[in-house]
Amino acid sequence: MISIKQINEKDIDLCYELDSNTISLWSRKQWANEFKKESTKIFGLLFSNLVIGICVFQVVLDEAQINYFAVNKKFRKKGFGSYFMSYLIKKCKKLNLKKILLEVSHINVNAERFYSRFDFSTVGMRKNYYKDGSHALLKEKKLTTK
Repeated sequence: MISIKQINEKDIDLCYELDSNTISLWSRKQWANEFKKESTKIFGLLFSNLVIGICVFQVVLDEAQINYFAVNKKFRKKGFGSYFMSYLIKKCKKLNLKKILLEVSHINVNAERFYSRFDFSTVGMRKNYYKDGSHALLKEKKLTTK
């Protein structure tokens, strides 16, 4: 059974653990800070009550900024990430947001391919953005709201 739910501060350890085993983006303290931000929403992708994916996004005016998106390596390339991203896009449309923004390392070819399937286009670059010196590609998906 797949489900998605908003998660809260008591799940910091889960978030940190999944992050450490995937993209290693944030420290435990940075995770704690994300939960304190008022405009930030943190969602967990659950498979049989096990958190297998996490998304952190922040609403700024009429845009969503995805600050973190990862799925446990064991569950990749099985449709879970696509299910999760589709859910997030629908959620943003319901909030009447005009676009979704995110950053991805230029060397993360799999993530690049994944985001392009959802019509994210590259609109800029931040040089030497990540710890490993790789550049961040700025991605944008325009949403049509009815």
